[in-house]
Amino acid sequence: MISQAELSQPQSAAPLDQNNRLVRWLRVVIQWLFPAKRVLLWPAILIVLFLSIFPLVASLGLSFTRLKLVRGGYELTFIGLQNYQQWLLGTAQRNLLGRFSQPSLLGWILGITFTGFMLYWFYNYLQSPRFILKSLPISGETPLQTLWRIIAGVLGLLLRIVAVIFASALVWLMVVTLSNDGLPGGLVVTLIFVLGGVTVQYLIGLGLALLVTQNLPGKRFFRVIFLLPMMITPVGIAFLFRMVTDTFQGPFAPVWKAVGLGDFAWINSPDLSRIAVIIADTWQWTPLMFIILLAALEGTSREQIEAALVDGASRLQMFQFIMLPQIAPVSLTVILIRLIEAFKIIDMPNVMTGGAPGTATESMTLQLYKIWKASNFNFGPSAALAYILLIVVTFVSIMYVNTIRQRVMERL
Repeated sequence: MISQAELSQPQSAAPLDQNNRLVRWLRVVIQWLFPAKRVLLWPAILIVLFLSIFPLVASLGLSFTRLKLVRGGYELTFIGLQNYQQWLLGTAQRNLLGRFSQPSLLGWILGITFTGFMLYWFYNYLQSPRFILKSLPISGETPLQTLWRIIAGVLGLLLRIVAVIFASALVWLMVVTLSNDGLPGGLVVTLIFVLGGVTVQYLIGLGLALLVTQNLPGKRFFRVIFLLPMMITPVGIAFLFRMVTDTFQGPFAPVWKAVGLGDFAWINSPDLSRIAVIIADTWQWTPLMFIILLAALEGTSREQIEAALVDGASRLQMFQFIMLPQIAPVSLTVILIRLIEAFKIIDMPNVMTGGAPGTATESMTLQLYKIWKASNFNFGPSAALAYILLIVVTFVSIMYVNTIRQRVMERL
């Protein structure tokens, strides 16, 4: 016969089970958030989040406001997109986008060719199996998976349309501001510094790395010499090249006069002043390319190179078919890193030319520094320009990874 206590036991067991589940769930959460090894990482994670996420969010908020210093503090006024409108359509448009002109014949050819290439790239994507599979029904797929696949396909299609329009617009902007009577703004000047500088730095760094890997006398000495520019501060390098390019009073003025360039001034020509900045930036950052590419070349397979030599392959064939495929992942990664870093160039043009002549060497980072300095601590326009730069850097990086890097890796 069952007692009254036994009959009441299942009724009190349910709340106990629920409490046990809650305790077990809380214990799992606490163990996941605060295990012994993660407790030591949380301070570093919080510091990194504070130093990176907080300024990003704060600057985004400032880009929609006007900051004014008042007695006893400051005053923030929400103005919406006026700061962005000022740079893109307003009074500061000339500084950012430049002065437009009728493109030259070469400009028309370059603009039409690049636009055609982007349209061809978009057409290839529409014909690719990756896009076709996203638009076909798949058996055994749940409705949620089908919906997610369709959303991903539509989103990818829209992003590629934006990429075609944005990339073509950047190229046409360079065409209409660098042709005839045009004058490039900070965006085009920054693109010139990035594309020209990174290309020259990679080619020189790769060439030096190939030379040092050969059995040449004194190659260990030159390995150290090639790294010397990395030991000098950027401001010091900028002052150095400012003196080198000074043909009137600089230390190399007698040399310039001896070669017949005593009356020649780099800073008086927009194109030559930009070339001078690129040369200085190349001298500073080529060692980074050199040391990374040297490590990649020394890690290539010696057995394949020796077998190619036995088979009678030339040096060019060995580089093209053996060495280049092996160093391609490292090369593409270091180019991406340097590409992102080059968009932040400010020290070279600021010290060497101050952005002169006019705004011919004024990068976007130098522009936002000058506008902040001249606006009595009004951070709004500078924050808006910084986010425009962030959009450009993100777009260029994504295009590089999804097009150039992907195609090169597929062919290799």
